Amino acid sequence: MHEDRSPKTSNFIDARYRAQLVAALSGDLDFHNHSSREFTHSLHAFPAKFPPQLPRKFIEALTQPDDVVFDPMSGSGTTILEALLAGRKSIACDIDPLALQFCRVKTTPLPTGIVAQVGRDIIQQARRLAAVIDRQAELAARYDPKTQEFIDYWFAEQAQIELLALLTSIEAIHDKPMRDFMELVFSAIIITKSGGVSLAYDLAHTRPHKVKNKPYRSPLVEFEKRLLRNLQDMAQLPKDGQKPAIISGNAQALPLLSNSVDLIVTSPPYPANAIDYMRAHKFSLVWFGRSIDTLSALRREYIGGENTQGLAFEKLPPDTEKLVAEVTALDQKKGLSLRRYYSEMTRALSEMRRVLKPGKAAVVVVGSSIMRGIDTKVQTCLEEIGLQIGFEIAHIGIRYLDRDKRMMPVHRNQQRQSQIEDRMHEEHVIGFYKPVQQTSLTNGNRLRDISDLPLDLAI
Repeated sequence: MHEDRSPKTSNFIDARYRAQLVAALSGDLDFHNHSSREFTHSLHAFPAKFPPQLPRKFIEALTQPDDVVFDPMSGSGTTILEALLAGRKSIACDIDPLALQFCRVKTTPLPTGIVAQVGRDIIQQARRLAAVIDRQAELAARYDPKTQEFIDYWFAEQAQIELLALLTSIEAIHDKPMRDFMELVFSAIIITKSGGVSLAYDLAHTRPHKVKNKPYRSPLVEFEKRLLRNLQDMAQLPKDGQKPAIISGNAQALPLLSNSVDLIVTSPPYPANAIDYMRAHKFSLVWFGRSIDTLSALRREYIGGENTQGLAFEKLPPDTEKLVAEVTALDQKKGLSLRRYYSEMTRALSEMRRVLKPGKAAVVVVGSSIMRGIDTKVQTCLEEIGLQIGFEIAHIGIRYLDRDKRMMPVHRNQQRQSQIEDRMHEEHVIGFYKPVQQTSLTNGNRLRDISDLPLDLAI
């Protein structure tokens, strides 16, 4: 039997899809009474990640098995894990090396019995190494002076010894998925919600501050505890899911074919570096051999960064331009930063529209920021930008945040309430729809078919 591709049938399918999209956006997006600790979602702390039920809702409503689900700013990998669990193909893209490692580990099943034995061997070997390791010689062999200075400032000497011993033991693992998993356990004892093994608090909130008299936590002890916890999570991961393609790349220049993706679910950064991911992630990444200078250079490439020298800006639609001008009149530097944010989001949204199939949707979860007392109105500005580049807006839903579960700074004393806390009580979920009659712009110098993507593209 041939599929009916008549205009009448196509219009009916299109209308039904739009109705499903609007219904999903109009329903409950809070998920306050739902657990976020399912499967491997909790292997590592990550700020401002949305609950797994959110991408799951749109994946179930808007895709079929073997459809392609894409997250161009994948962060902690929530969307692609949910796509894997739902039997969909998936692609993750991010510029942050630690985020890419989250995506790899969270979606790669491992034999937990073997992982447990390898973990015990790591701990046993690290205990022996910690007793004999030459801290200063090891640091000098591994890191440049500026990176050593960072490590010395943020980590106590005994913590450095134990972390070096753990790292040396992990590096002896030849199997890459196993080594990735153990490195993520290593990172998870540094970047935590409740202190970690460094001298910093609030790393999970990306707002570290040093506490000299912070109680000592042994990395060896914390690694063993975290390993057991992560093993329990890993045991829930299905063994037969479709392995995602994981790409190191910029959302403003996606290495995918036009009209190749069935659904996008993503959450871009907040404006004004309200959540500075690299500020926290470098506490782990330096141990893996990435220098402070290299990480600082990478941070400047993040969407909406503070550096605006030598950058090209896009033409913004009228209301967005007016808001940027208001901020610029009060603070030129912040105004330029906001202009950069909306220019780069224009390019990112244009790329999302390009790679989406006609008649499909991009679900974008956004939060706003305050600059010099002015609300940056991210949801209305991105709506206006989306319309300018050829999207339709199906609906904009509101998500009220659970203050006790959200990985944000929370001050119980209202007098100490920060601006970041004050502006993060809600998010908006924008449903961008690519009309069937439109064709996507091509980008010939960087197009690749998903079938050509290797499965180990992460750095």
